Amino acid sequence: MTEKSLPHRGTNTSLGSDEDAVPDVDPSNTSGLLLERLQAWKHACGYLENYITAIEKVHKTHAKEYEKILKSVSDPLKEGHHFDQALGGIAGLFENIRTNTTGIANSHLETEKNLKGSVLPILGRLHAEIKHKAKELSSGAVKGSKSVDKARNVTQKHIELLGQHTATFSSSGGKLDSSNDPYVIQRGVNHRLHKQVIEENNNRHDLLAVQDSFQQFEAHLIQTFQQAMAAFLQNVGGQAERQKAMYSDMVATTQGIPLDFEWRGFVHRNNSILIDPAAPKRDVSRISFPNQDHASTKPLIAGTLERKHALKGYSTSYYVVTPSKYFHEFKDDDDIRKDPLPDISLYLPDCIIGATNGVQFNIKGKDASKGKVGGALAMSHEFSFKAHTPADAERWSGIIREAAGPGNYSGELSGSVPASPVESRNFSGQQAPPQYQENKTAAPIQTQRLPQVQPGQTSGTVASAGGYNSGVTPHSAEFAQHAHVTPIGGGGLPSGGSPATGAPPATSGIERAPGQY
Repeated sequence: MTEKSLPHRGTNTSLGSDEDAVPDVDPSNTSGLLLERLQAWKHACGYLENYITAIEKVHKTHAKEYEKILKSVSDPLKEGHHFDQALGGIAGLFENIRTNTTGIANSHLETEKNLKGSVLPILGRLHAEIKHKAKELSSGAVKGSKSVDKARNVTQKHIELLGQHTATFSSSGGKLDSSNDPYVIQRGVNHRLHKQVIEENNNRHDLLAVQDSFQQFEAHLIQTFQQAMAAFLQNVGGQAERQKAMYSDMVATTQGIPLDFEWRGFVHRNNSILIDPAAPKRDVSRISFPNQDHASTKPLIAGTLERKHALKGYSTSYYVVTPSKYFHEFKDDDDIRKDPLPDISLYLPDCIIGATNGVQFNIKGKDASKGKVGGALAMSHEFSFKAHTPADAERWSGIIREAAGPGNYSGELSGSVPASPVESRNFSGQQAPPQYQENKTAAPIQTQRLPQVQPGQTSGTVASAGGYNSGVTPHSAEFAQHAHVTPIGGGGLPSGGSPATGAPPATSGIERAPGQY
């Protein structure tokens, strides 16, 4: 009789041959990786938020800084009246700078508000979406991964139990309890393995759905980034363009100022003060000043004479006799090259005037050009002059005698040569010895005190105590040059009147004949 095969539950012995019953792959690794990626996106969104927030703060700071910059040009220009206040000049340029600087500051404030109100909210909403996505992944896929891990642990325990009882079956000769029958345990492993696979497939389905949704979610993230950056560019770029336009307007205003605009206006406003280029130059000949034509400024005589020097002979200079009775010597009559201060100044009333000898005449006196102190210390000198012609000499001598007074002319024949209390010296060393009249005798030596000379008495005649007149008369001015007169010690009067005292010149007490020393 042929045995029929009974139906029996077959076991898939090849189940573990291709795949492990409990694979080493941790399902939580996938969900953890996706969570980590969401975390990376969240940080990227936060970085962008921080960047735009910093830009927003920078614009706020720039607005304050431009307000400070505006204060540097807010005050009116110093000496602003020098600039034309109409548009198109320097004053209009600074007004344009103030306006555009205010506009730049306001543009920064507006940009700061727009970034805070329109750009940052976009990234804030995206940040919230990323957080929500991470929360969904944690509550769904991560929970399913935990169920898979639990099912795998149960299956692993039954597989280990099957291995234990199969080993016992071999060692005990097949005598086991019914509950420990390897057949029953093997069927329990299949049951739990099927439950494990169901959990794994469900978890796989969930993770696959999440994984597929990540592509779309990341596309949404990138689109949101693009939208935020476009809004950022619209605000920041627009502000930059407006700022550039304002700076360009400043430059265009500056370039548009005509080069002579300010100068023409300045000349028009100050034409009464500025120099007229068409006006003629000033000429000294056309200038007048107070007392220009006063009588005291007109010389009695002026011209060139030659004066004899000790070593270099005669030299030509410019001489003037003034109404103030001064006889001045100048190097020339040029008042332009240097200050015309006299080299020699003789106060003629204090001088002795010699007679003319052809073109020559002498003046004996002190140089007063060095001031009061220098004049007080100066010694009396005899100056020899030479005119161009005898007529010029007579004219010069006559005017000089008139300015000096009649008592100061040594060439008069009415008396002797007036003496000076200061020793007269001959510096030339070149004149011939004096000649005197042969019929004159020496004056007697005075033994008594002389009477004082009365005012008005001239120095041309010297009287002795007994009324004796010496009667010595020089033939020429050389007598006055070579006469050596010694004053009486302490008994004589001051010599020569002066402008300060007005005293007449006094005579010496002793007059010596020629050749008597």
